[in-house]
Amino acid sequence: MEARKVRGSILEPDFQGARRFEELYVYVDGAARGNPGPAAIGVLVLTRQGKKVAAFGEAIGETTNNYAEYTALVHALRLISVFEVDRLRLFTDSELMAMQVKGEYRVKEKTLRSPHAQVMSMLRRYKDWGIAHVPREKNAEADALANRALNEQVLPGGRPTRKEPPPPEGQSSLFSEGAVEGED
Repeated sequence: MEARKVRGSILEPDFQGARRFEELYVYVDGAARGNPGPAAIGVLVLTRQGKKVAAFGEAIGETTNNYAEYTALVHALRLISVFEVDRLRLFTDSELMAMQVKGEYRVKEKTLRSPHAQVMSMLRRYKDWGIAHVPREKNAEADALANRALNEQVLPGGRPTRKEPPPPEGQSSLFSEGAVEGED
């Protein structure tokens, strides 16, 4: 299914409206180039059978990687709040966030206290939920969504967040602004 852009976000498949699910698997990822630096989030929501309910990536501006991870989880919980869900399974490649949400680590960083509190408040609506730290390979689609959004993000001044590689040696004149089509 073709992804569509929504206000700087990448959303797929087309959102179908509220439904009831016995169990949802939610994969989240935050990415930042630099720490802090340009950042984006990726979210993948699947049924227990592996059917894609929703997937999106969105640039979120400049922040730290840990804050981007929490932002991804907050956005995921907002997205699925329109569904009735019996069991919720959350997966992240951020061990820090997983352990903090489980209550096994304290939230020491002041900038993470507010999003952590928001996540914990949003999780209260679920009777049965869990969060697990997974290796990056098991979170590849959410990671790809975040990186795609990050690659497509444009910084103030019209600069892309990712620099394009230089042209091959000997071909730089083809790409210079002064080159005119058809000149030899």
